[in-house]
Amino acid sequence: MKIGIACYPTFGGSGVLATELGKALAQKGHHVHFITYNQPVRLDAFVPNIYYHEVQVPTYPLFDFPPYETALASTMVDVIKNNQLDLLHVHYAIPHASAAYMAKQILKKEGKDIPVITTLHGTDITLVGRDKTYAPVVTFSINESDIITAVSQSLRDDTYKHFNITKEIEVIKNFVDVSRFNRKPIDAFKKMIAPNGERVLMHASNFRKLKRIPDIIRIFKIVNEKIPSRLMLVGDGPERPAAEDLCRELNLCDEVRFVGKQEQMEDILAIADLFLLPSETESFGLAALEAMAAGVPIITTNVGGLSEINIPGETGFMADVGDIETMGKQAISILEDDAVLKQFKIRAAVYARNYDIHNIVPQYEALYNRFCKV
Repeated sequence: MKIGIACYPTFGGSGVLATELGKALAQKGHHVHFITYNQPVRLDAFVPNIYYHEVQVPTYPLFDFPPYETALASTMVDVIKNNQLDLLHVHYAIPHASAAYMAKQILKKEGKDIPVITTLHGTDITLVGRDKTYAPVVTFSINESDIITAVSQSLRDDTYKHFNITKEIEVIKNFVDVSRFNRKPIDAFKKMIAPNGERVLMHASNFRKLKRIPDIIRIFKIVNEKIPSRLMLVGDGPERPAAEDLCRELNLCDEVRFVGKQEQMEDILAIADLFLLPSETESFGLAALEAMAAGVPIITTNVGGLSEINIPGETGFMADVGDIETMGKQAISILEDDAVLKQFKIRAAVYARNYDIHNIVPQYEALYNRFCKV
């Protein structure tokens, strides 16, 4: 099959899943064409059968805001026509679903009907898409897609709750390449972070407000007062300056490391003992799943799709949003005993296998085969 994939090329969950899906499809012999404004961050090595098409947005004095959606739709039309694509798979509704609808209508006028699959990922539905500025277009473009998928049952339910969706939404859950995250820790790296054998707690995200970065730091403080520990904060975003200020306020600067955006998460997660994700909302929690695949237990809130991947007492624990005292106690209960921690690590890794890429990608192939018989 010849498949077009439109996504955000960033470290967010939608971009990560879209890129890993494309790489897996390419390795199975399909031709995958990425259409976006930058090369996806997870597309960090040459993979046969993968093509990248950059969306270029001309700037003119007339435009206060360059019309990316229009440029994206035009690029989709060009790539589909010149590469004889069989279908278009767009990830994250805004603006990819509406741009795909526009491209589909243009191509229809030229006698080509391109199937469009839209995969919903999270804040495109639970946050941004619900804004009245975007909601009518989001609803329309989702309904005009040939197939709609969501990455969790929770997200499917939220979409029906907040939008007038008239079509069936199929759930194909997020996935992780388990073999990629099955790494032994690099001793020199771990000693640099935890020179005296301290426990290593970790968080990775785009540091938006809904990730509740201050809660992570306060949970860490509770743990560190009882168990010598270090906290690694992976990523960057608008909440980082406030987080750094809080570390200074709590006198934790020596124990907390801000390491910025990192591509090789498998090497970083390998040294972690616990992953914290106390988000206000998570439609799935791909970062937590990657941690589990690396054998790292997780402490999360009990929101959205997190309850679909985090099994309390097995892979980690959950608590209400903002309940840092409970999450701190839960973290201590995992970390204070080596034997207990080892069992949590084993169970987290085993459970993550249910979401292995080799189990999920065939579901997407079956979806595509409704339009393309190969």
